[in-house]
Amino acid sequence: MFSSDENLFNFIVFFILVMAFPTFVLCQFFTSPYGKHYTSADSGTTISPPIAWAFMESPTLWLTFIVFRLGKNYTNPLAFILISPYLFHYINRTIIYPLRLRSRSTKNNFPLNIAVTAFIFNLLNAYIQSRWVSHYANYEEDESFWVRFGIGLGLFGSGMLVNIWADGVLLGLKSQGGGYKIPRGGLFDYVSSPNYLGEIMEWLGWALMTWSWAGLAFFVYTCANLVPRAVSNHKWYVEKFGEDYPKNRKAVFPFLY
Repeated sequence: MFSSDENLFNFIVFFILVMAFPTFVLCQFFTSPYGKHYTSADSGTTISPPIAWAFMESPTLWLTFIVFRLGKNYTNPLAFILISPYLFHYINRTIIYPLRLRSRSTKNNFPLNIAVTAFIFNLLNAYIQSRWVSHYANYEEDESFWVRFGIGLGLFGSGMLVNIWADGVLLGLKSQGGGYKIPRGGLFDYVSSPNYLGEIMEWLGWALMTWSWAGLAFFVYTCANLVPRAVSNHKWYVEKFGEDYPKNRKAVFPFLY
């Protein structure tokens, strides 16, 4: 079906980009049943959340290390510099976050089918991101690399800090016991899901740093997936806490949406 690696690469990029639209539409009517949206009635087989996160995010590390070594840019220091933010994010998401979650999660309430679906997406996405950086990117003729990298890294780093901080706030509330509580302080005073805002910022920064269709596809799909989920989270908070929930708080973008 694919006569060359480049055809396979282009097909996956195109597939992820095109699938963003039906994903966005589907997420208007269906919220994946994990986290606060978990219901035992329609979740099927479930596993431990820490195991689920480590499993489904794992291709972003092991596949990246495999693919990266096969690229023509493998010995180029710029390729190592460019892939570093991506790896930092996924070291946190694949290893550190599950360990943080492990001490606060005792229920096997993460649907296995969602974990498997995310694993497949991460297989495809890890391949195109690492393949672009390690093989298809042309560093020698990229005169604006450092300008884009600097701007993108600033956005990526800011988003990652927001993401980690918000995760910490939510995990802290979970460790207190007594059910769900209204998160407050920092960006939680402006949006219901600053963790998703942070992740969107990260992959916008990544798209700028890579300046590639692969990076753009990842950013677009991230928005298609996380923006509707942030809206669902916001509605869940409003329904659960009613008048006690801050009325001026938006779903994911401060003051806007």
